[in-house]
Amino acid sequence: MNIWFILIAIMILSLIVQGMLTNRFNKYSKVPTSNGMSGAEIAMKMLNDNGIYDVQVVPTKGMLTDFYNPVNKTVALSEGVYASRSVAAAAVAAHECGHAIQHAKGYAPLKFRTALVPFVNFASNIVQWVLLVGVLLMSVFPGLLWFGIALFAVTTLFSFVTLPVEINASSRAVTWLRTAGITDEQTQPMAIDALKWAAYTYVIAAIGSLATLLYYIGLARRD
Repeated sequence: MNIWFILIAIMILSLIVQGMLTNRFNKYSKVPTSNGMSGAEIAMKMLNDNGIYDVQVVPTKGMLTDFYNPVNKTVALSEGVYASRSVAAAAVAAHECGHAIQHAKGYAPLKFRTALVPFVNFASNIVQWVLLVGVLLMSVFPGLLWFGIALFAVTTLFSFVTLPVEINASSRAVTWLRTAGITDEQTQPMAIDALKWAAYTYVIAAIGSLATLLYYIGLARRD
């Protein structure tokens, strides 16, 4: 009962944080940057200011679907960021460029997370089915549930490794936004606030993954 209470509380917190993130993004999307640069222009400037010239900035569909792809070295900015000239767009664009800078500088947590990706992709594709069958056949094949737990542990590890990567990217972003003059005394706190709520989504996801992992471990140990 305690673990179910925790899981439900995490689910509610996740919805609250996601709602706050959307609220902040919509709010700060209405506040223009003082220099009038778009998200794409800000991304290119941040990359160039850090001596990075082999990363492309491209548009991608969706809302808050921004990401950095280390394989083909592209910063993909969503529809509400790429052409927008707002504080929210500046914060998101700078954050994604923070990942590109991490990649260029060989930031250890990012290298570790990238190395985990193939294992996480494999685990994510089958873990739900392995856990389901493992629970149903727990008394017959107890090892199957433990195999599912091992797979899920990989995804949990990935969630926690993601935390320093995301927090560091945001730190790089807000520092550069201030020093480059993209944000000022009025808009800098807005950029920080937007990225703060984005970081909270990763924190909640990591805690939720850990709680779920502990639930399955407890289930397996009761057998």
